[in-house]
Amino acid sequence: MQTDSSFTFVLFGGTGDLSMRKILPALYEAHRAGGMLADSGKIVAVARHAADRGEYIQWVNEHVKPHVSKNGVDATAWSSFLERIEFVKIDLGNPEDFALLRDAVKDLPGIRVFYLATGPSLFVPICRALASVGLNENARIVLEKPLGYDLKSSNAINDAVGEIFAEEQIYRIDHYLGKEPVQNLLALRFGNALFEPLWRREWVESIQITIAEELGVEARGDFYDNTGALRDMVQNHLLQLLSIVAMEPPHSMDSDSVRDEKLRVLRALKPIDPLDIGKVAVRGQYHSGVIRGTAVPAYATEPGVKPNSTTETFVALKVEIENWRWAGVPFFLRTGKRLADRVAEIVVNFRAVPHSALGASALRAGANRLVIRLQPNETIRLYCLAKQPGEGMNLASVHLDLAFDQFFREGQMEAYQRLLLDVINGRLALFVRRDEQEAAWRWVEPILNEWKASNKPPKPYAAGTWGPAAASAMLAQHGTCWLEEEN
Repeated sequence: MQTDSSFTFVLFGGTGDLSMRKILPALYEAHRAGGMLADSGKIVAVARHAADRGEYIQWVNEHVKPHVSKNGVDATAWSSFLERIEFVKIDLGNPEDFALLRDAVKDLPGIRVFYLATGPSLFVPICRALASVGLNENARIVLEKPLGYDLKSSNAINDAVGEIFAEEQIYRIDHYLGKEPVQNLLALRFGNALFEPLWRREWVESIQITIAEELGVEARGDFYDNTGALRDMVQNHLLQLLSIVAMEPPHSMDSDSVRDEKLRVLRALKPIDPLDIGKVAVRGQYHSGVIRGTAVPAYATEPGVKPNSTTETFVALKVEIENWRWAGVPFFLRTGKRLADRVAEIVVNFRAVPHSALGASALRAGANRLVIRLQPNETIRLYCLAKQPGEGMNLASVHLDLAFDQFFREGQMEAYQRLLLDVINGRLALFVRRDEQEAAWRWVEPILNEWKASNKPPKPYAAGTWGPAAASAMLAQHGTCWLEEEN
């Protein structure tokens, strides 16, 4: 992915955790690879926790360098990367300071990209301050999640930002859409005649999408306690993955063709009746437990969390799509913190054969399944039944593996690296359009409202397990179970 696109990349929240762990390392990797970033491109960090450029570069050396390149840092590439970086000290609460930013970037080349790696409460004030000094013209703005707390607040942010930037200037980022296996899911479905005839209700028994974390809330207790797993993970990451799994083939990979098809899926999600939420939605909260031999505390005792908090740290949902392709096929979504493993994967369980001359083992639902793992190791695995060696017709599960790190010798591109390059080069296909976001909030909101109205506490689960038993019981009612394998 080579580019001649000159750019000025302005990073708000330049000393924040996201900049340290993801954004600056991704820009370095693109720089180190050569040809991905125009030589004239500049990075302008905006923060108030450094006095000047020298102090900021020192911070980058101390805090960003440990997060780059698994194979170590190339000293020459690192040195030339630092030469790209400029720094502007700004108090984001003072709009008059933005004149300093205007003066700092006025002679820098190329398209201007403003990346808001800040809290959502600052999105609108920053955009208005940019407009006040004329920096919104011919620019691109990148918004991190969460974009609002509910449909009303999301619309308020989108309305305000939309008064300053046109929709084609706004890049709402969801880093899961930049992951290599998600890209390969599109290639698998739409580049191969083998799978498309099977990708429908006649042949698919159920689909699972899991994003599980071993970590707790870490230092984000105050933020997380006001957010919860449904807002933090389901409304964006999980519903975006579901829409890619279930979408119809787009006529091309241009931005609106892909996003139109995703939107059709989100609008076809079967609304959940408030009376049925207890049957199709499980919420949980972790208690103390053990993860990889280490004792970990309960959520309610984490710093920043209210002692009697009813915020969910786990969600499992049964979702249905009301269209011709997927009618009657349950989609099971699951996410949580302090679970037994760190894994993100999509599991497509195919139906059993209608009749078998080979014995009952060939009639197992899910005997044929496709597992697309997004993390920690990125693979696609197809499970089939085969005869075991020896006498008789005894069948056993075998699998075909596509391990990307073994098949492709060149290193894989991290999600943020791909998405940042897409912003610089003006590619919108992997970013969330406003109408997609609204459709997702509209579907999620009745669940949030019912949980709030019922005032029932989340179901407890021990840290280091796979969540409340009710999540497994929900699948058992459909004759299936969660796929829980060792990495």
